Amino acid sequence: MPPIPGSGLAKGLAVTLRTMTKRAHTAQYPETQPELPPRSRGVIGLFEENCTVCMLCARECPDWCIYIDSHKETVPAATPGGRERSRNVLDRFAIDFSLCMYCGICIEVCPFDALFWSPEFEYAETDIHELTHERDKLREWMWTVPAPPALDPAAEEPKEIAAARKAVDKAEAAAAAAAAQDRAADTAPGTPPTTPEADA
Repeated sequence: MPPIPGSGLAKGLAVTLRTMTKRAHTAQYPETQPELPPRSRGVIGLFEENCTVCMLCARECPDWCIYIDSHKETVPAATPGGRERSRNVLDRFAIDFSLCMYCGICIEVCPFDALFWSPEFEYAETDIHELTHERDKLREWMWTVPAPPALDPAAEEPKEIAAARKAVDKAEAAAAAAAAQDRAADTAPGTPPTTPEADA
């Protein structure tokens, strides 16, 4: 059966009439900032102190939008007779956000937690070349990263904390055993009392 002429126009006018009487919910941006969800992907922040220049993020990036430069420095030996070591020092860490597709692979593969999602989204530029942000800007965005959500009380304790707690408990038990042994040796029968007269 062919459609009735003008039925599409009638449907469109019906939608218009239904929505005409409803109140519009317009956010007055930029005067009113939007409430972003907690896991929103704005930009990538860099925590420079944790970066070891392992280059994993740059190698795994599917867009090749991360640029890292570094140099090697010689670290003197920590103990006499020790060996000098070399370490990488970060010179440049930049992300080209005109190429970035916000997949988050760089954040996932970073073994030292140097990259984080920041909810900042106001970084538009008039020139596409200015969308390559250097490490100073990435560090500024790091301080806007929200705190991680609290752990579930019923969740298993993280392995790192459990290992650290085990090591502390072991050291405390060894110290307590040594103190008990010293007390037992001091109060054992047959040991002469340590007095100034006896020492003289």
